[in-house]
Amino acid sequence: MTVSARIGAMILGMAEARGVAASELMAATGFDPHWLDDADARMPLAVETRLWDEAARRSGDACFGLHAALAIRPGMFQVLDYAVRTAPDLGSALQRLARYNRLVHDVATFDIQPEVGRVRIVHRFESVVDPPSRHAVEFTLASLVVVASQIGTVPVQAAAVEFAHCAPACDAQHRALFGVAPRFAAPRSCLMLEADLLRRRVPAAEPELSRIVTAHAERLLAERGEETPSWSTRVRCHLLDGLAGERASLTAVARRLGVSERSLQRRLHDEGFGFAQLLDDVRHDLARRYVTDTRLSLGEVAYLLGFSEPSAFHRAFRRWTGTTARNLRRHHGAADPQTARAVAPPPP
Repeated sequence: MTVSARIGAMILGMAEARGVAASELMAATGFDPHWLDDADARMPLAVETRLWDEAARRSGDACFGLHAALAIRPGMFQVLDYAVRTAPDLGSALQRLARYNRLVHDVATFDIQPEVGRVRIVHRFESVVDPPSRHAVEFTLASLVVVASQIGTVPVQAAAVEFAHCAPACDAQHRALFGVAPRFAAPRSCLMLEADLLRRRVPAAEPELSRIVTAHAERLLAERGEETPSWSTRVRCHLLDGLAGERASLTAVARRLGVSERSLQRRLHDEGFGFAQLLDDVRHDLARRYVTDTRLSLGEVAYLLGFSEPSAFHRAFRRWTGTTARNLRRHHGAADPQTARAVAPPPP
C-alpha cells in the first residue's frame, strides 16, 4: 500500500516552515530524499503515517493537519488536483475527488452519501488494520472545505464534521476552519455539506481543459489496474447526487461527465439503457425513501426529485407503486408535514 511521495514533500515543506530540519525528519521517518526529485514516486503508507505524526510532534503544532490544508495551492497533487479544479461545479469536483483519489493514495476513499438537504462525505482507510494519523484525517476533511472555497471563490462552511479519533486538548481552530463545532470519537470520520452548495458553479471552469484532464486521469487509473465504471453507473451516481432543478436534465449530466449529449446517449444505448429510463429508476428509488421521511412535505419531495410540479410527481408515483404517495405515507403512520401544519390549531 503506497501513497504519492508528493504528500510527503508537502508534509516536509510544512514542517520546515515551522523550524523542523527536513533532513532529520526524513531520516527519522524513512522518507527517501530521492523521492523529492521524482514526480511519480510513491512511498509506503507507513512512511506517510510517521511523517504526519513526527512532523506534528517536532513542530509542536497540535493542529498540523489543519494548517497543512490551509496551505494547499493549485497543482500540489498533479492530475488529481487539476481534475478537481476544472470541474463545472462543486458537486462534480467532489465526484472527481472520490474517483481519482487512488492516483495519490492506495487506501484512502471518499464515500459520497446524499441525504435530505445535505451530502455526507465519509472518509475511510480501506483494508487497513491500524487507524490513520489524526493529522492525516484532519488534513483530508479540512482540504475539502479549503479547496471548495478556493475554486468557488467564496468561503465554504461545513454543516457538520465528525472525527473517529479522540478530541484534542483544544478544538478552537477546528471550529474556525469548519465553521461548526466538530464531534470527536464518532463512529466514522465524515464531513456534511448543504446540498445546495454542491450546485455552486466553478467560475474558472474550462470545459475543454476539463475533458483533457479527466481523460488523462482515466488513463492513469487504467494503468493502475482500476476498472472504469460503466456509463450507466456514472449517470446513476450523478443523478443520485441531487435531482433538483437542472441536475435532472441530460444536458447537465453530460456536461458534468465531460461529453456531448449525443455521445452520452450513444454510450448509454450501447449498454442497453436510455437516460430517461435511468432518471425514472433513480427517482423511483429515492421517492420511497423521501415519502416516508416525516420532515418533508410531498411538495418538497417533488422538488427534490426534480419534477417541475407536484402533479407530475404524483402521477409518476402512482405508476411506480400502484398507490398514491399520501396513502403510502399514511400506511407508514406518518402524516404529510404540510397537511399537519395546515390543520394544526393556533398556539394559545
